[in-house]
Amino acid sequence: MPFPRATGILLHPTSLPSRGGIGDLGPAAYEFAEFLSSAKQGLWQVLPLGPPASGNSPYSSTSAFAGNPLLISLERLRDRGWLEGTTLSSLSDPGETVDYEAVQRIKPVLLEVAAQNFLKNAAGVARVRFETFCAENRWWLEDYVLFDALRGRYKSQSWNHWPSDLARRQPQAIESARSELWQEIATTRAIQFFFWEQWQALRLACAQRSIRMVGDVAIFVDYDSADVWAHRDHYRLQDDLTPEVVSGVPPDAYSANGQRWGNPLYDWRVLREQGYEWWIQRMRWATKTCDYIRLDHFRGFAQFWEIPAYEPTAIHGRWVDGPGDDLFRALRESLGALPFFAEDLGVITPDVVALRERVGVPGMAVLQFGFGDTGAHVYLPHRLVPDRVVYTGTHDNDTILGWWQSLSERECAAVESLVGRCADGVNWALIRAAQGSVAALSVVPMQDVLSLGGEARLNIPSKPDGNYRWRMNVGSLTTELEQRLAGLAEITDRLPVSVAIPASDDFAA
Repeated sequence: MPFPRATGILLHPTSLPSRGGIGDLGPAAYEFAEFLSSAKQGLWQVLPLGPPASGNSPYSSTSAFAGNPLLISLERLRDRGWLEGTTLSSLSDPGETVDYEAVQRIKPVLLEVAAQNFLKNAAGVARVRFETFCAENRWWLEDYVLFDALRGRYKSQSWNHWPSDLARRQPQAIESARSELWQEIATTRAIQFFFWEQWQALRLACAQRSIRMVGDVAIFVDYDSADVWAHRDHYRLQDDLTPEVVSGVPPDAYSANGQRWGNPLYDWRVLREQGYEWWIQRMRWATKTCDYIRLDHFRGFAQFWEIPAYEPTAIHGRWVDGPGDDLFRALRESLGALPFFAEDLGVITPDVVALRERVGVPGMAVLQFGFGDTGAHVYLPHRLVPDRVVYTGTHDNDTILGWWQSLSERECAAVESLVGRCADGVNWALIRAAQGSVAALSVVPMQDVLSLGGEARLNIPSKPDGNYRWRMNVGSLTTELEQRLAGLAEITDRLPVSVAIPASDDFAA
């Protein structure tokens, strides 16, 4: 679908300067929304919002539908009466980085206390909204809450290592588990309700300020997830329940062994026979959660790299056709307009471009990628078209200033040939170049707006640990920055366009 011309900022909620060790959906998120509004920004882009499966990556989740409990604001739960005010007095002030280990020790315990208080005491509108949430989302929620409870019982072992009758979802074993774990299940339902209510309340606050939320959907799901456990027929699994084939990308100039991601691959034949019902549910949920959706690894819908699960690297894989037009036709018939854009970076073959254009999904361009050989110039402003979303960099890139420090003299000269020498920093020169382009949407990571170096990089894809820890400092959102961004949005004709306000403005959590 065509997007109205706009600009915005990429900042995952974990990076907000909230109290308690990690950014969340509380006061700091609303302060950021006010900043975006004053700065005339029409977009707030986030990364996937699901509960983490392994490590800290938002792209590894135990559910395609559930929310990450660590993003729930304890302060908002206190304000609703589900936590004692004194309970939060020990919460730490915002730190320089996310301390996931400390957060995991403290926050889940407090969330459980709040959930139990809610289940015991909630009445009136809060109780009605909770019961409505549970009823409307039963189709994914009941599998997830049981999966989460069993994962707790078996100390986070992968589901295929649970007792066989549970791993294979024998009806009697499932019913027994639901009965035995009823308290854990009820608690997790309430926690998911907290997340949904807080996210929708924040989204409403943004909509009232003409700010659209931009979400992110990864094409694949984790093996150790409620989705695979509950829908084993959707994936190519062996008789012992382990994957037959897994995802990745082939060797290239950057990796001699390619990348073996390890996600189980879909059985697209089964999904097609089912009318792509699961994918329709997934994307309908995504459009209820955000206004625009970035489709990660879009090329996998055209062709995906299939790796035998026994292979330790991605070398011995092969390209296999994905669902292509068929899936997007089913999505359009069920959902109508598709507010998607494609992550189509890297080596993209003509068939991927053709699919994207046929289904009417804009692509991406990243300015950092444009200063190599002549073939890379497709990412530069003069080569763009309106059917694009342009970035200075993404969550996987270094910041502009960090990237600038890593360039050769020749590459620096190429950058300066385009944008000149910049007294206010090469980051601002590239921000102006992106926003001055004809691309419909322009998105800038917050680190580039704040003129931060490589120390503020969010993620290094080849690095297994230490990612997604950067946090914005308190006091970073200055009036000077607001005015600078607002002036640029105005002169580049990217002022916000009003957003349809969600139906309800009475969020209980």
